Amino acid sequence: MSFETLTVSSGRPEPATGGDPVGAVLEESTVNAISPADPRTDSKWRQLASGPAGGLFTSPPWIQAVCDSYGFTPEARISEAPDGTPVGGFAWVTVSDIRGERISALPFCDRADPMLTGPDAWPGLADEALATGTPLTLRCFSDNPATADPRLRSVGEAAWHGTPLDCTEDELYTRISSTSRRNLKAADRNNVTVAASTELDAVHAFHRLHVRLRKNKYRLLAQPVEFFERIWQQFTGTGSDTTAVITLLAEVDGEVAAGAMYLVWGDTLYYKFGASLSEFLPMRPNDALYWAALKLALSRGLRAVDWGISDLDQPGLVSYKRKWASEERRVVTLRGGPDPTPKTEVGTMLGELTRLFTEPSVPDEISTQAGALLYRHFC
Repeated sequence: MSFETLTVSSGRPEPATGGDPVGAVLEESTVNAISPADPRTDSKWRQLASGPAGGLFTSPPWIQAVCDSYGFTPEARISEAPDGTPVGGFAWVTVSDIRGERISALPFCDRADPMLTGPDAWPGLADEALATGTPLTLRCFSDNPATADPRLRSVGEAAWHGTPLDCTEDELYTRISSTSRRNLKAADRNNVTVAASTELDAVHAFHRLHVRLRKNKYRLLAQPVEFFERIWQQFTGTGSDTTAVITLLAEVDGEVAAGAMYLVWGDTLYYKFGASLSEFLPMRPNDALYWAALKLALSRGLRAVDWGISDLDQPGLVSYKRKWASEERRVVTLRGGPDPTPKTEVGTMLGELTRLFTEPSVPDEISTQAGALLYRHFC
């Protein structure tokens, strides 16, 4: 592999009064129009996804990669102001498999906030999905207008972190915690080097590390390598400066010790996947990776680094992300319709298969193939 080494609208109107037909017509004309859209190809969806209400997980290339990998067909609704301007967007996937039928908005996402330019853009967007009576789950920031919908209830919460890049590199270095700065010096003493690549072979190298970590540390299967390849295909080669896949690998004496896969969408660098080997952790390769990502984002003129979400029962991870001059917000999991009826025997079977395929005696390539077969059922 060849890497570049870093030097580190409105709601429903009230009826017109006084029997005035003209007033009724005028008032009705201010209602936002709701129309179906394919979020992978619709130009107005892309317009919303590229704006301040959008993000990586509602972007057309991400949705395309997920749906191509797992055989999903996405649906979406767009809210348009009377002049045709898109002011809101909501997308979902209906999943029907051995675990039953459910609606995910959207699957395999940290969060997929309904894209709303204001509170009045939400009414009507989720009506059809909620009318099915199928359990619907979505994750979004706690201040998204959708959270005020009485048809949705909160069933979970996570922490989100992001680092704004409204400063120089020197200023950013002083903003990160003193612990992070000490760890960066330790990584330098231990000759940790970080290489960045936009090539597919780097994605493959990271995936091997990813499989190894999930299998050996967490006894979990990894998402299939085909998913990573499709992400790379969708975000690479578009000729746009606003999309990219950048893989960072930290090496010690020529051996990969840690890695991370980042995606560029718009003006933000998104941390999506990370993995490291426990035997190298005292050398602080992860700190070197985090700092390299911040420097990379600064060099590209990006606005922020999005570190994604962390479960609140992982205080160590939450604390670690706080050290990188990061802002913290809450992401809530919302449920609409009935609670899913778990098929206990199916859950038990998937758990047992996962345990078997992550046994230490099982070759990594077999665990990789098992993930390709089973992972779609985990959404």
